Amino acid sequence: MEDVENGIHGTHESEVTKPLIQQRELAKVEESSSDGQGFLWMVLLSTGVAVCGSFEFGSCIGYSAPTQAGITKDIGLSLSQYSIFASILTIGGMFGAVTSGHLADYIGRIGVISKIFLIHQISRFNYVYNLLILFPFCLMQTMRISAVVCIIGWLAIYFAKDTFLLCLGRLFTGYGIGVLSYVVPVFIAEIAPKNLRGGLTSLNQLLLVGGNSVAFIIGTLVSWRTMVLVGVLPCLVLLLGLVFIPESPRWLAKVDHQKEFISALQKLRGKDADITQEAAEIQECIENLQTLPRAGFQDLFQSRYIRSVIVSVGLMVFQQTGGINGVGFYASQIFVSAGFSSGNLGTILMGCIQVPITIVGAILMDRSGRIPLLMVSASGSSIGCFITGISFYLKGQGIYMDWLPTLALSGILVYLGSYSIGMGAVPWVMMSEIFPLNIKGVGGSLVTLVSWFGSWAVSYAFNFLMSWSSAGTFFLFSAAGAATLLFVARVVPETKGDSLEEIQESLNSSK
Repeated sequence: MEDVENGIHGTHESEVTKPLIQQRELAKVEESSSDGQGFLWMVLLSTGVAVCGSFEFGSCIGYSAPTQAGITKDIGLSLSQYSIFASILTIGGMFGAVTSGHLADYIGRIGVISKIFLIHQISRFNYVYNLLILFPFCLMQTMRISAVVCIIGWLAIYFAKDTFLLCLGRLFTGYGIGVLSYVVPVFIAEIAPKNLRGGLTSLNQLLLVGGNSVAFIIGTLVSWRTMVLVGVLPCLVLLLGLVFIPESPRWLAKVDHQKEFISALQKLRGKDADITQEAAEIQECIENLQTLPRAGFQDLFQSRYIRSVIVSVGLMVFQQTGGINGVGFYASQIFVSAGFSSGNLGTILMGCIQVPITIVGAILMDRSGRIPLLMVSASGSSIGCFITGISFYLKGQGIYMDWLPTLALSGILVYLGSYSIGMGAVPWVMMSEIFPLNIKGVGGSLVTLVSWFGSWAVSYAFNFLMSWSSAGTFFLFSAAGAATLLFVARVVPETKGDSLEEIQESLNSSK
């Protein structure tokens, strides 16, 4: 029996694995002596274009918080109807998550695809699947179609006169960002040098909170219809930028586009860079993975992949059960419930702290590592929710009423700041790192689906939980943060400084 992933064929060591191991130290020396400035601009350009999708993600998430009063007044929505409007974004996100891995695998991260390859893949699927999922996207690029779907959704919201069109537009934007939430971090991880991968991939979260913050702040100053422009603009920039960046080299290697693979890798590393070692390492990994059968959903639970599934799904579960989408979707309402006359001050402060703290997290990602950021983030999130819960409990008891709004605001800011430094970015970074290429599509779809389902559950249930017990709601979120600490300490591996191939080899060897 062959153990391909560990480089063992029968009783003989793989002829390609041994040279790879022996050459890693040489590769590190060559990397340190190469001129990083020669290639960095293309990597940064490609990352900058991709994270326009992250900014779009953040603006969609943040849209409902500052616009609640205006929308409910103009359209005449009840509290339950507004809860449906806010949370239906996550329903669209779930549909996007289901198709995101397949689209990225068969069409590419930005959409470079040959007619021969397309026809070959279409022949492997049944008619209904082709008609509903693959065919509509086969002539358009994955990121590009996501941007177009988001624009359609925003226009529907802008022209909405009733609940139906309003929710339909929200559903469309949800689908678009559901696809982007998977494709963007995977694309960045696959193009980035390993010594920069953590920081560049965390830009996904930085631009997400940037879009969120812009929505929070601008939403307090303009009407909810004018806010649509905040969502449309990054889509237009994304559509334009995709023209100038290369496809993921790893995806091109996977689909056997050798000429395009070498060309894309050379563009990303610089025209004078020696890409022989990196190309050989990627190609070796691809060849080993191609000896395995085509991956399906059931294959995720094989022993060689189960740890990757547990780590990535577990991080997404704890990310969502910590309550981030409840706080983000209904921030204005939380501050009014805490005793403020309006939610404007709180939402503006939330918008102001997210970006600088996420920048700190991005800088520390490849210095301190993933695990320390997760531990600090989960601890601070738990403490922040506990402080907020205490403020609502004291309010229910009628104690220290003058101080309670400030205490609640402090707790929310501690929670949001802590979340932004680690739990916001790291789960997405690790999701993009730990799945091998042959399972990355279906694994990424599962993880993204779990994230969106958790987002829907929390955002839809939040108002009802607050009606049950405001203090109890935040105590539950605090307990989730404490449970996250245990999970990270016992289960999550450190991936700082390793190549994608090294990470996957380590996970497989520890099974």
